[in-house]
Amino acid sequence: LKGAVGKEVYKCVMVFCQQLGCEVVELNVQVDHVHLLVKVPPKLAISELMGVLKGRTAIRLFNVFPYMRKKPFWGNHFWAKGYCVDTVGLNSEMIQKYVKFQEKEELHQQQLQFEQAGGPSLKGR
Repeated sequence: LKGAVGKEVYKCVMVFCQQLGCEVVELNVQVDHVHLLVKVPPKLAISELMGVLKGRTAIRLFNVFPYMRKKPFWGNHFWAKGYCVDTVGLNSEMIQKYVKFQEKEELHQQQLQFEQAGGPSLKGR
């Protein structure tokens, strides 16, 4: 989900959430997954939100990027079957920072693992 595809996923999530009456607090589209912090109205089931987001973004991506139809994803589906959901209470600022900076943290962890395995440090480059 990088480049134009990642940008389209970002745009789709923002638009579809707005159409459903949801407020996107933070959105981070990464290479192989998406982190989303969203305020969902009580009348909307999370399963419905996820079904709309995953279904409609997949349809949109396959229309905008027809070459993606030929790629073998998870059983010819763009998204994997599941999703992870958690509720946010008093720690909403911490969760928002996690979503926003998760990609940087994952890169940092990869670098640490690389260095621990004997690879050269890339710090300061």
